[in-house]
Amino acid sequence: MTSPEHWRKSSYSGEGDGNNCVEVADRCTRVAVRDSKAPERAVLTFPAEAFASFVEGLRATESGGPV
Repeated sequence: MTSPEHWRKSSYSGEGDGNNCVEVADRCTRVAVRDSKAPERAVLTFPAEAFASFVEGLRATESGGPV
């Protein structure tokens, strides 16, 4: 990826397994996702609204709420 995006990892990524994670970068209307172990490889992009719904579903699952 050649654009100067700000990639960030999950706050759950710590020492040791911290490299076994995905990174995300915000774009204008999309969210980009890549493998932190191989950042030069393929990048997936999703509409920002769809990604927000996905994250909301993950949070609900973590808290024991409905999926």
